[in-house]
Amino acid sequence: MGGGSGGHITPAVAVIREILEKRPRTEVEFWTDFKYFKNVTKLCSEIGVSWAEGYESKKGHRGPFIRVRRTLSGKFHRYAGWKFSDYFAHFDITLKDLIFGNIFGFLGFLGGLLMSFFRLIIPGSRPNVIFLKGGYTCLPVGMIARLFRIPYIIHESDSVAGLANRLLMKKARKVAFGMPPSEEVMEKHKNYVYTGIPVAPEFKPVSMVKTDQLKKAFSFNPDRPLVVITGGSQGSENLNETTRLILPELLEFTSVALVAGRKHYENMLDLKKYENWDHASLESNFRMWEFNTTMDELMGAADVVVSRAGATTIAELASLEKAVILVPFERLPGGHQTANAKRLEGLEAAVVVSDAKMMKNPTELLEAIRHLVRSPRLRADLAEHLHAEAHSDAAARLADLILEETK
Repeated sequence: MGGGSGGHITPAVAVIREILEKRPRTEVEFWTDFKYFKNVTKLCSEIGVSWAEGYESKKGHRGPFIRVRRTLSGKFHRYAGWKFSDYFAHFDITLKDLIFGNIFGFLGFLGGLLMSFFRLIIPGSRPNVIFLKGGYTCLPVGMIARLFRIPYIIHESDSVAGLANRLLMKKARKVAFGMPPSEEVMEKHKNYVYTGIPVAPEFKPVSMVKTDQLKKAFSFNPDRPLVVITGGSQGSENLNETTRLILPELLEFTSVALVAGRKHYENMLDLKKYENWDHASLESNFRMWEFNTTMDELMGAADVVVSRAGATTIAELASLEKAVILVPFERLPGGHQTANAKRLEGLEAAVVVSDAKMMKNPTELLEAIRHLVRSPRLRADLAEHLHAEAHSDAAARLADLILEETK
């Protein structure tokens, strides 16, 4: 199961594809939160896997099939690196997220426990194994699985485990990591394995010829460099606002594709004035999407990608072999994105721009993009080093771990 963010959904679907290829008759259920239910069903349809909601019969279906079920969950809001005074300085955030958000989060967590309990209490309906793709949606399910002694396998994308996974790791059959685990984890948990992060097979290295073809497919000039800016499926307010400020200067030397995200798209509609069309032909060098369902192709068209430092996005970019500027979201609990970005910066596999510095001085991002666009040798080196971190067999290895538990 997975949910809470697209970074948990897409790797889980990649693993399901491998399971169904290895054993097509395997019965698979995908549990996800209400927010991401449509994302899961859409991904299933796109990859040719039949699905039904709940326990709807699969009669008449041929080929791969899964059941998709909604489950309650609750997110607990915390912020990394905040001092006591920060909670008063940002009282609007504190009141909304840390007080009311956590009240609703706790109620959602209790609801998730109850739903998981009543779904798993009947011995005949229990799965042979549960795969938990990290995040707060997995916590209630994992706790009930532990109560009923149902084996479960965890996948943690980051080198630093999140709260939900830390609470569940000890009793897991295996804990797979997307990045090399910390020494503390290796000392405490002997059940860990380093697999890398599963990505869809569509994410693969893109030749220069293919890059130009993809630029044309998105109506960009293939002779002009392209910068893709994305904050993930929900978007990043800070990246969006910085793009708004530096866009006129960016368009002087590069084309720009902005994926504003479902959460923030409407606040960015004023940028549509830069997107000029003559019938079906793009007359300008800018396009903006709420979300693009073919991110493998859009990022494949890019010469430079500007992104948050989520582990799944990094894995996809590594598979595509792209030059990347990472802007980690520094307030996340545990500092996961900051740790991801620093590690890659140390490997000379990415350029890192501090979110705090970017917000204070937007030209920090502008100059980083300008330098990379004008440095083809540096782009090639960064892309090569990042690609060395890709694990094309991650989904297959995880599928094998899961299927081992069904024997």
